[in-house]
Amino acid sequence: MTRAALLACAALLVLAAIPGCGDTGNSPTLRVSAAASLKDAFEGYGAVFEDADASFSFAGSDELAAQIRKGARPDVFAAANTALPARLHAEKLVERPVPFASNRLVIAVPADGDRVASLGDLDDPGVRIAAGAPGVPVGVYTRAVLARLGRREAAAIERNVRSNEPDVSGVVGKVAQRAVDAGFVYLTDVRASGGRLRAIQLPARLRPDVTYAVAVVRDARRRAAARAFVEGLVSGAGRQALARAGFAPPVP
Repeated sequence: MTRAALLACAALLVLAAIPGCGDTGNSPTLRVSAAASLKDAFEGYGAVFEDADASFSFAGSDELAAQIRKGARPDVFAAANTALPARLHAEKLVERPVPFASNRLVIAVPADGDRVASLGDLDDPGVRIAAGAPGVPVGVYTRAVLARLGRREAAAIERNVRSNEPDVSGVVGKVAQRAVDAGFVYLTDVRASGGRLRAIQLPARLRPDVTYAVAVVRDARRRAAARAFVEGLVSGAGRQALARAGFAPPVP
């Protein structure tokens, strides 16, 4: 190898070792860890976000929070609740969280299904239900609904839960594939199902407050772009993408 080639290779190695110099294309890469239910809205927002090329990792909010606790450092963390970002902030792992959207928990059934027509049908013998695992936000919201029911009805519904999924996408998949008769998901998930699912609304007295919060991760490599991403979720292109996906503004 010629001296010139050796020098060129050495320069590339040095650049790769400097934070930010490994980005390709015209924009740096902004890494966003987000709740699975945000997939459609965030991908739509990412397509028009101008400050960086947004790269997304979607999963259960609790799983993503655990990754941050173990040392993962995305630039932005968006959860399907306010509790997880608040805990990470208390642990000095993220900056102050910002509520940016709200959603509604519903019962999803196959679009042409007739086994479940209301909440009252969920405790019938033989009904198969999918829910989020107890630690994931959709699972927490589901248990909050059950806790507001009578003890006997809640216990009967719990007995019919056949699957506790790690994120809401797993619940959607089980219902869409007819592996279960119904599942607790968000209204936006039904809207994003392409007509495969139908939503059954919960009585107002049982509905949990489903509020999403986002935070810039401490030691983020792209702090300026991360803050711009968060600002856009509150009022900007991100807010518009959320509205198109069916999310409402956070409840004051």
